Amino acid sequence: MRIAVYGAGSVGGYFGGRLSQAGEDVVFIARGEHLNAMLTKGLRVDSINGDFAVQPIQATDDPSNIGKVDVILVGVKAWQVPEAAEAMWPMLGPETFILPMQNGLEAPAQLSETLGEQHVLGGLCGLFCYVKEPGHIVHAGIDPFVKFGELDNHRSQRIEQLLDCFKRAGVKAEIPPDIQIAMWMKFLFITVWSGMGAVTRAPIGVWRSLPETRRMAELSLQEIIAVAAARHISLPEEALQTAMNMYDDQIPESTASLQRDVMAGRPSELDAQIGAVVRFGQEADLTTPQHAVIYHSLLPMELRARGQLQFGE
Repeated sequence: MRIAVYGAGSVGGYFGGRLSQAGEDVVFIARGEHLNAMLTKGLRVDSINGDFAVQPIQATDDPSNIGKVDVILVGVKAWQVPEAAEAMWPMLGPETFILPMQNGLEAPAQLSETLGEQHVLGGLCGLFCYVKEPGHIVHAGIDPFVKFGELDNHRSQRIEQLLDCFKRAGVKAEIPPDIQIAMWMKFLFITVWSGMGAVTRAPIGVWRSLPETRRMAELSLQEIIAVAAARHISLPEEALQTAMNMYDDQIPESTASLQRDVMAGRPSELDAQIGAVVRFGQEADLTTPQHAVIYHSLLPMELRARGQLQFGE
């Protein structure tokens, strides 16, 4: 398959790199120093599952130079999806389909609004990785996985083909029975981790161990489960315990990407994760006090990172 990776940061770089390494025709859309480093030295990935490099590499900052592709993997941050969708038009053919891989729940709707629902899948992924320096990605934890499916959950030929591509690349891939429930389970897990890490500024090994912050995490999980039910998403009865078990399985030093962005003073996915819980709760007349406190506590730093507010350290 001809695959475009829109956003070649940690997530797009890792999964696109694995697909390219396996022989798929992959082109990366990147920018700035990261793009220059990839074009000059290739893409280097240090991984707990085995280091690898992609060189030479197909990469550009202009989607109009690529032509039509079979599939677009969207690896940008959640708040960048609407702008990215507008830029994808030159790569979109009648049969092109799009797999969003970011945190949050709203990317499929945002992509569908711009590009047409027939082109869009539901999707999610998981791994602990970061860009160490331009052209160099580190995969430091979590066995990488990707899950995707048609928004109406029918088994189409195109998702079967993409599943085969990932499996040939050695990536754990799955088409879940219900992609909406799968996305909400990922949202449940990552949103609470993000909020707890960002507001405490502590790695997961700290906040999961203190009784006070562990209880705070459990209450936050309960809020998302209630919001999901109000939106007619029936999460498994064991959803809360599943999430807590996953937190306990992470290496103690692990941090969520939102937390790292907040602590570095960069724009984050605050609105797509924690803010979304608050919005969804308001729409359903549900109170979400844990998320409201975390969201409001982090909002000044988010606005400063976006240049909308100025104040000292």
